[in-house]
Amino acid sequence: MKIYIITIFPDYFECFKNYGVVNKAIKSGLVEINAINLRDFTTDKHKTVDDVVYGGGPGMLLKPEPIFKAFDYIKNISKNPYTIITEPWGKTFNQEMARKLAEKEEIVIICGRYEGVDERVKTLVDEEISIGDYILSGGEPAALVIMDSVIRLLPGVLSDDESKEVDSFSDGLLGYPNYTRPAEFRGMKVPEVLLSGNHKLIEKWRRFQKLKRTYKNRPDLLEKAKLSVEDRQLLKYIIEGKEFEDLIKEGKIA
Repeated sequence: MKIYIITIFPDYFECFKNYGVVNKAIKSGLVEINAINLRDFTTDKHKTVDDVVYGGGPGMLLKPEPIFKAFDYIKNISKNPYTIITEPWGKTFNQEMARKLAEKEEIVIICGRYEGVDERVKTLVDEEISIGDYILSGGEPAALVIMDSVIRLLPGVLSDDESKEVDSFSDGLLGYPNYTRPAEFRGMKVPEVLLSGNHKLIEKWRRFQKLKRTYKNRPDLLEKAKLSVEDRQLLKYIIEGKEFEDLIKEGKIA
């Protein structure tokens, strides 16, 4: 995958490229990240990329000319990139959107700044994306979030493909709690079921915990999640205030 970022701060992305799975993906040739400096496509000596808003109003807007020129440059060296822009009023980014973007060969991310971009820039865009209902100083942080989420889904990036399947949101639910050694720390013990060696029971515990965490923190996700008959029964117990250990004692889970 090739990713092109149109930004006034290309150095913003250097640290991102040097660590973790992103760096691994770059070194493995699975992804190429190119930060395109918008100021390189200006025509005046001050490299001006913004201007006042027609009709009055606070702040400045990114001018259309440099963005169109930067986009033309990308189009000349790429195939047919899928183009997105980071906008606070765009569609809220989620795991399903990350999966769809991970299927693209080339992506362009236009990073807004100041009060945004000239509306005519939207004619270049396939999709407007927001990472949440809050305001950032620019689109660069949002671009990082989107890229990190997408890159880790590319085949061969993660050493264990199963880790992608058990992540939060992979099945529409939040993830389950995880523990490691020691089995007891400052009086806090790892749940006995995880030490039992009963893998079937462990999987049921994990499913119960995913449903419980989602019900508590993101009940809205349950409306869209594909729940089995067993899931719905577990959810009924959760709503009733039952714990997993209670269900074992009552013989409702074995």
